Amino acid sequence: MESKPIEFHDSSATNSNGKLSFTKDANNPGKFVFTMPRPPTFDNFEDERRHRKQRLIAAFRVFSKLNLEEGVAGHLTCRDPEYPDLFWVNPFGKSFACITAKDLLLVDHNGTVVHGNSPLNAAAFVIHSKIHAMRPDAIAACHSHSIYGKAFSTLARPLLPITQDACMFYKDHALFPGFNGVVADEAEGERMAQTLANNKALILQNHGLLTVGQSIDEAAFWFIALDRSCQAQLLAEAVGTPHCISDEVATDSHKTVGTNLSGWFNFQPYYQQIIKEQPDILDVDEEDGKLLL
Repeated sequence: MESKPIEFHDSSATNSNGKLSFTKDANNPGKFVFTMPRPPTFDNFEDERRHRKQRLIAAFRVFSKLNLEEGVAGHLTCRDPEYPDLFWVNPFGKSFACITAKDLLLVDHNGTVVHGNSPLNAAAFVIHSKIHAMRPDAIAACHSHSIYGKAFSTLARPLLPITQDACMFYKDHALFPGFNGVVADEAEGERMAQTLANNKALILQNHGLLTVGQSIDEAAFWFIALDRSCQAQLLAEAVGTPHCISDEVATDSHKTVGTNLSGWFNFQPYYQQIIKEQPDILDVDEEDGKLLL
């Protein structure tokens, strides 16, 4: 039986509990429409702050579970909803697997820790402060020294559209050329942000991967998917010359699998699994939503 094409549409639902729907497209015979729910919305900063902290903690735990961290390297950040010029980040030297809401640091764009008592990773500040400053749409950013991202970055070239998943990044990622040592220079962070431009991902040559998103869920999933796409290409090229998907099909596929909503939705199974295994992630109390500066 010939398969029918499927299109993915945003739902008009305003929360993540909205029902999924799968229907025929009345305007396009033979096509189907899969309507996804949308991320939750909030009517106050306290609730949104607690939610973002929970999701950020969950992302750290998922990264640890998937072995995407390496020693003390790696940092995930998200903007504060009330103070968008400030961002939450993991403390330097603490395992992703052990991070809780109480551990998170709130940092300004001058590198000052305005909330929290632990040391800040200089590279986390240099890279993420410039990304958040230049990309007001980037609620979250993820960078870690994952094994396949590191390996692929040594090739100094972009990802090929050889799989459906790789099409998430088709004409939507950039290569930061060269390696100038451990990032501790603000000018280097600015160059990274400029190279990222409006893309969702950046391959840092001889270094690793970086992704951004309009939610923590989205940025985290893009990182997972990019690292695995790097792995898939490395495997394919190890045994032959992979065939690329055509520009037309890759572009069209990106419109489905590469959207902000798709990134958010794809993270939900990871979130469901990690909170089932590690329910302490949800231990974000009333005080974790409040912020007095």
